[in-house]
Amino acid sequence: MSYSTLIHPTTTPQNPEIPTNSPLIGTIHSWESCGTVDGPGIRFVIFTQGCPLRCLYCHNPDSRNPKSGRAITVDELISEIGKYRSYMRFSGGGITISGGEPLMQPEFVQEICRRCQEMGIHTAIDTSGCASLKTAASVLDFVDLVLLDIKSFNPKTYFKVTNVSLTPTIKFARYLHAIHKPTWIRYVLVPNLTDNLTDIHELCQFITTLSNIEKVQILPFHKMGEYKWQELEYDYQLKDTLPPTAAQLTEVVEIFKSYDIPVS
Repeated sequence: MSYSTLIHPTTTPQNPEIPTNSPLIGTIHSWESCGTVDGPGIRFVIFTQGCPLRCLYCHNPDSRNPKSGRAITVDELISEIGKYRSYMRFSGGGITISGGEPLMQPEFVQEICRRCQEMGIHTAIDTSGCASLKTAASVLDFVDLVLLDIKSFNPKTYFKVTNVSLTPTIKFARYLHAIHKPTWIRYVLVPNLTDNLTDIHELCQFITTLSNIEKVQILPFHKMGEYKWQELEYDYQLKDTLPPTAAQLTEVVEIFKSYDIPVS
């Protein structure tokens, strides 16, 4: 899931008359028409509905349930995306499909990306990599850039953060390397949770084995989505956690740089 942008759900109500078993139909949480943090340039960002992870810092916990959200056709989305082609063209932008987890709706995401590539629009997905490689492979054929969220390189910490195993994400990262798919790694820095320096060094060592990584984005923890947890009556375990300090961010940035990994 895109972490650094907080948006509100679309106000259009879910359409119960649209069958959701068609590959041309999907369910979304919301979209953002002029995103600037989810890939290069100005981007149309689609947040799909449904996620297998239960991240402690998720800012859109209302995107978890795959049966919620708004049903929408690919044609509807392509029509909306087309309105912003000039912004994308002049800024070197495109579309990014985030979530939730976009690979939970592979046929839907594949068709959006295929149609956008036909229009000359750059495509990206923001994913945890928590999906089978067979499922992901057909989607990746139409994806120009992958934003891969690695929550921690320590399996115990990763499970604590997400409630799922780290193994599928590591397999996914190695697959992206094998197929030479341009990738940005995204790492959320949470004090007293994902700031263990030994774990960060091990993540850096892993990244140096991958030839397709263009850069790493370090995203500082924030609590802008805390109010949604309260509204949903979920247990927000990070209510007493503060964002990382500038010194903490700098220290982690310098670790990545020490491995000659481009970082922002």
